[in-house]
Amino acid sequence: MHGRPPVRETRGMPDKLKIAVILASTRPERVGPAVADWVMEGTADREAATYTLVDLADQNLPLLDEPEPASSGTYTHEHTRAWSELVTGFDGFVFVTPEYNRGIPGALKNSLDFLYAEWNDKAAAICCYGSSGGLRVAEQLKLVLGELQIATVRSQVSISIYDDMTDFSVMSPRDYQPRNRASMFDQVERWAGALRPLRSAD
Repeated sequence: MHGRPPVRETRGMPDKLKIAVILASTRPERVGPAVADWVMEGTADREAATYTLVDLADQNLPLLDEPEPASSGTYTHEHTRAWSELVTGFDGFVFVTPEYNRGIPGALKNSLDFLYAEWNDKAAAICCYGSSGGLRVAEQLKLVLGELQIATVRSQVSISIYDDMTDFSVMSPRDYQPRNRASMFDQVERWAGALRPLRSAD
């Protein structure tokens, strides 16, 4: 989808937790926006946090091109500094990701590798989708997020393109999926709040 605004935020008070819903697919004609929009629909009445949709397709990150490792915090490119500033502003994340060839989309892995400290001591949840519900990408992503010192919550949403979509593109989730979505939000908010003192100590 072209012309999508890179950031969309639900209303909330400034002292609320700030959670980014990161849309991980960047390919043309992707179904990711439909899944991400469904995730965002569930955030409208959340009281503990504001949720912002961040589309990786709008971030214009090239393949990792920083000469220093991300853990150094030394950035030479404006696109890295802009990405750093955006990620720094969030307390937690919901990754909306497809499963590509049993693994993580390259654009998502690349976006994670650009930064290090900006991810630390934050919480994340995963909404995965694919022909097998995206469960294998979720397991791989948890390993990467652990190395970045992100705490992943147990509750996640697994979307089947066969059972939760019509024509493999229009969201028609099964009856229990909104409950899974709400549980995912509950847990990521609790963990993001619990980790707040660690982030404040930096």
